[in-house]
Amino acid sequence: MHTTTDVAIIGAGPYGLSLAAHLNAAGLDVRVFGKTMHFWRTKMPEGMVLKSEGFASDLWHPSNALTLQAFCAERGLPYKRAGLPIPLKTFCDYGVEFQKRFVPNLDQRWVTALDRRDDHFELRVQDSDVVTARRVVLAPGIGSFQYIPCELDQILGPQCVHSTEVRALDPYAGKKILIIGGGASGVELAGLMSQRGSSVTVATRQPRISFCGPPSQRSLLDKLQAPESGLGTGWRSLACVEAPMVFYHMPQSFRHMVVRKHLGPAPGWTSRDEVERNVTVLLEANPESSTIRRDNAAVSFRVSNRTQQTIEADHVIAATGFRVDVRRLHFLGPRIMSSLVLEDKTPALSPHFETSVPGLFMVGVTAANSFGPLLRFAYGAGFASRRLSGFLARNAARQTARTEPELVAA
Repeated sequence: MHTTTDVAIIGAGPYGLSLAAHLNAAGLDVRVFGKTMHFWRTKMPEGMVLKSEGFASDLWHPSNALTLQAFCAERGLPYKRAGLPIPLKTFCDYGVEFQKRFVPNLDQRWVTALDRRDDHFELRVQDSDVVTARRVVLAPGIGSFQYIPCELDQILGPQCVHSTEVRALDPYAGKKILIIGGGASGVELAGLMSQRGSSVTVATRQPRISFCGPPSQRSLLDKLQAPESGLGTGWRSLACVEAPMVFYHMPQSFRHMVVRKHLGPAPGWTSRDEVERNVTVLLEANPESSTIRRDNAAVSFRVSNRTQQTIEADHVIAATGFRVDVRRLHFLGPRIMSSLVLEDKTPALSPHFETSVPGLFMVGVTAANSFGPLLRFAYGAGFASRRLSGFLARNAARQTARTEPELVAA
């Protein structure tokens, strides 16, 4: 079957759904592809809570038609603007309800191939159907870019997986677990596993684990010194939220440095007590090699650049984060890839998220090097949706205006 649309959105997470809600409200012809909140529903561990505050965990409709606060009120769920962690299940259920109300046209099939054909794009979906679109927006989640260091290559498989492959925790109960990575995903997973009876060791390159602070009453001086924003507290975070277009016009080297360094690995405060009581932590530990030894996975570390230490475990979990590289979006066809201008493996974007391929746009984490750390987080979907939907709507209006005289003449 061959169908057509004006705008195709690939991705149904916070960015794809928020943009689709804006475009649907504007009356554009839109098709959206992907499974609702797939990464959040399938790639995060049971029992997890969000690091973001309640007010910073909304999906975005142009009239704020369904905030997380409104959803929780409808379902009788606890909610606070700040200070009350949002359970993962609540956020996922909220995303599903948002999709049902505002993106009912979602096609929950995967796009298997995308390429440029003259003045349009051709999308192939799972069952070989073909969809033609004049414009395409890619909204890939961070899960497309998981990273595992090569030092763990020898043990990859059932005994060593990326943290995004760990959802159900019961199979790890009573086992000896080594988690490599001292950021949010690794440390919070360690706390959850420890609560279920696992013996957990966390190995991190960092000299300490930098937990986020718990909620507290903030004085006027506190608020002036470190104002609150959707990315946390501090003037730099506030600038990232309020001035992404200023960030866009900064030199490339500065932009990329800020995206790398601002808001680094920081576990949430909710896991701190369990980790400090019951989890072994190995600091300044750099993995050097790995092997299978007596049916266990063994990883050797260089500790504090001096001594070597080997840790054996039933399972090794690489909570080693993500490295964005659009070349890993394997559904992108050769015509697109040959025309795509990249900066440090991410697309060079126009002020309206357009890539060097006319009509192809990218939002979310792939746009962070252009618009700042805001685009690394779900909270950035509001800015991206407002800006890109306005541009696409104006573009569609101009296209209509150009064709109307032809219709009248005919």
